[in-house]
Amino acid sequence: MGRLRRSRTHHAQRDVHRAARTRARTRDLDQIQLIDLDPKNRAALEAQPLDYEKPGLAQHYCVECAKYFETDHALRSHWKSKVHKRRCKALKEPAYTIEEAERAAGLGREGKRPTSTNTSMEQEMAV
Repeated sequence: MGRLRRSRTHHAQRDVHRAARTRARTRDLDQIQLIDLDPKNRAALEAQPLDYEKPGLAQHYCVECAKYFETDHALRSHWKSKVHKRRCKALKEPAYTIEEAERAAGLGREGKRPTSTNTSMEQEMAV
């Protein structure tokens, strides 16, 4: 007689834990483009005062990724990483505007045909 075992004991547990994880949440790309990359704000973020609550006393900060690092060596190695390079490439593309989002959802005025009632009223007014 063969061994009896329960199958699929950990069904979809990995995905549940992965979805609930919030420790990797950073600022969105549009927030970084509009606020952090402004020269005044960037200078303030790179030269922050000592903060004992943040990693590395808030002295080693990557503006593009909105992350704090413990040491300068960790920050420099992060600058050479694929994660940082991908983020910089994504930041070069312009951020979506509200108008673009509405057009994508079909709410914009562009490309809409006038309704039949409007055309008949316009024809009467033209006569």
